[in-house]
Amino acid sequence: MTSYLVLEPQGTAADRAEKAVIVRDGFAFLAFLLPLFWFLWHRMWLEALAFLAIALLLGALGLLPGYATPASLVSIALSILVGFEAQALRVAMLCRHGWSIWGVVEGRNSAEAELRYTAEIEPDLAGRNLAAVPPAGATAHKPPAERRTVGTAFGLLDYPERS
Repeated sequence: MTSYLVLEPQGTAADRAEKAVIVRDGFAFLAFLLPLFWFLWHRMWLEALAFLAIALLLGALGLLPGYATPASLVSIALSILVGFEAQALRVAMLCRHGWSIWGVVEGRNSAEAELRYTAEIEPDLAGRNLAAVPPAGATAHKPPAERRTVGTAFGLLDYPERS
C-alpha cells in the first residue's frame, strides 16, 4: 500500500473536500528524468527557477578544464535528489500558498486513496464508498458454509474447490 498526503485549501468544508489534492509519498520518476518540466507542470515557479540556476552553474562548471566529470556527477546527483524530494517540495509549495495538511491515507492507487479520504470526511457515504474497496490483502472468498474441500495438500491445508 502506498501512502498519500491529503492537502486541503482554505474555505468552506465543501470547497475543501472538492478541491483537495492527494500527493503520493515516494520517488517521482518524472521529476528525476525532467526536473525543470516537472516543476513547471506543477506550477512550482521558485523551485523551477532554483533548479535552472543550479543547472546553469553546473553547465558552466562543466566547461572548465578538469571539471566535466565532477559537474556531470553532481548533475546526476541533483536529479536523483529532486526525484526523491519532489513530492515534499510540492507539499511545501502548497503549504506556502495557504493549503493545510489534512492527513495521510493509504491506498493501492490515487483513486482508492481518494475514496478513503471521502469516506473519512463524509461518514454517511463511508459504507457506500468503501464497500467497493476491499481492505488491503483481502481476497474474495466464499463463506465457509459454501466451501467444499478437494483434498489436502502436503497433509497440512484444505483448499477450496474452484467453481
